[in-house]
Amino acid sequence: MEHVTEGVKILLGNPKKAIRKLALPMIVGLSAQMVYNIVDAIWVSGLGADALAAVGFFFPFFFLLMALATGISVGASSAISRKIGSRNKRDADSVAIHSLIIGGIVAIAVSLPFLIFIDKLFAVMGAGEVTKMATAYARILFAGSIFIFFSSIANGILRGEGDTKRAMYALLLGSILNIVLDPIFIYTFRLGVAGAAWATLISIITSSILLSYWLFFKRTTYVSIHFNEFSFNWQIVKEILKVGIPASVIQLSMSFSILVLNILVVRAGGTDGVAVFTTGWRVVMIGMIPLLGIATAVTAVTGAAYGARDVEKLNTSYMYAIKLGFVIGTTVAIFTYVFAPWITLLFTHSQNSARIANDLTTFLKIITLFYPFATFGMFSSAMFQGIGKGMNSLAVTILRTIILTVPMAYIFAFTIHLGLKGVWMGIVVGNTIAAFIAFSWAKMYVKRMEYETATNSLQ
Repeated sequence: MEHVTEGVKILLGNPKKAIRKLALPMIVGLSAQMVYNIVDAIWVSGLGADALAAVGFFFPFFFLLMALATGISVGASSAISRKIGSRNKRDADSVAIHSLIIGGIVAIAVSLPFLIFIDKLFAVMGAGEVTKMATAYARILFAGSIFIFFSSIANGILRGEGDTKRAMYALLLGSILNIVLDPIFIYTFRLGVAGAAWATLISIITSSILLSYWLFFKRTTYVSIHFNEFSFNWQIVKEILKVGIPASVIQLSMSFSILVLNILVVRAGGTDGVAVFTTGWRVVMIGMIPLLGIATAVTAVTGAAYGARDVEKLNTSYMYAIKLGFVIGTTVAIFTYVFAPWITLLFTHSQNSARIANDLTTFLKIITLFYPFATFGMFSSAMFQGIGKGMNSLAVTILRTIILTVPMAYIFAFTIHLGLKGVWMGIVVGNTIAAFIAFSWAKMYVKRMEYETATNSLQ
């Protein structure tokens, strides 16, 4: 007999309630990850500039691993929620198995060459004296890439079946353990930068063990994973990848956009400008956590509604998320604007960093307009992912990150001659225009689905 979990009941129930109940655990989990990232940077910084540089050299490769893992995770989550909506448990099980196998293959295929040649790559990149340190750090994480992929995809499987509570527990366990292990491995065991890598890997492995227990041993999840019953299905693979590949490219396009914006910032404000942008963007990402949590809920809930061919429910959940996100985004914006000088003080209390205080406060005040309107673009992209239209989601992101934001930043900074302020204004204007284009496209798409559903019911 089919085991209907609480998460599935939420997915198939009231859409507004589903958005709230699925978003909250993800917000908590993502917050824990953000805290870990900040704490990890603090511990590594205690080792000196060379250690920070070593981690910095590995970052593009780590981002590539995470982009690929996240892509497959989103593809799995979207496909599972659609199968649940259409009451097709057998295919939901098949999606889970296929996604884990795809993840394992990609992890090995991508990591193995890097594992062998990473020292030579770092030397070519100009790592110089920190090549050995960067290589030690990189090889530990490349060797454990199978766990990075597994934990991300298993988390996506849980999100897809509406079980964001257990997804949250896995994120919390990994983040808290990492915070505890960092100083032990870095300083107590005197492993330096390699210790930071070991702390990260052990935390991911521990999360993976917990996820494995739920999926393979306790078996209280909705999806059932039995590898001995695996039968390759190209259609299932296509369903995962048609969302997964664009989702990976989305991650990479955002990284590329930040890279180009960094170049514009250097030209407009020198290295101090980069310090302002890097620090300010960290604050932005903290402010965006509630919206990112809601976005994961939008993908799952709209996916289930689409699978059930319930367009009214799909539209209700999507519009409710937009309204909720706008209220939260506006609240974050007001808070950031009012407390900008105090937020700035957290990052500029030392004598060396005090000189960027005024510029950072200006950044925080201008960027406040980013929060409420980002909702329209972000949730439209999440909705497209939910209904399996990965290329639409990718188009929305490319429009925002590359086609509009970068040129707008250039125009405001150098054509209108506003310098650094112009870059910040360009980011806000580019994102806002793209958000409303995305929202208009998403609404038109939903209206078309409503029309097709009404037409079919009359036939």
